[in-house]
Amino acid sequence: MADLRAVVSNTHALLFHAAGDRRLGSRAAAVFAACEAQRAIVYVPAIVLWEIALLVRRGRVDLRRPLEAFVEDLFSNPAYQPLDLTVEQVVLADARRPNDDPFDALVVAAARALDLPLVTRDRAIVESKIVRTVW
Repeated sequence: MADLRAVVSNTHALLFHAAGDRRLGSRAAAVFAACEAQRAIVYVPAIVLWEIALLVRRGRVDLRRPLEAFVEDLFSNPAYQPLDLTVEQVVLADARRPNDDPFDALVVAAARALDLPLVTRDRAIVESKIVRTVW
């Protein structure tokens, strides 16, 4: 795991890490630990934050604070880097998708645009082999 200096995070991976959820895979946990120690960078696509906001609104996720505070806390560590949605990502998402989920398509496109592994356990993404994955 020491060779991973940068990754892109999927929504569930970031939420599992933030909650200390034991469902987070050991390799994924190691990447987040390296990020917390500022030895690795975790890119967080804007679409991940939007998906989290929607999950909070639906009552499926409890951040125990407003989204704004969650985002401020997250990015107070410079090893977490926000990744804006770009036209390139939209084009990549349209060209090749792991499934019919628009969030998955855009997160995968973000990892493709940066040519970095994606921290995810999503079976459709892993099996698609569109991007390298870490879990």
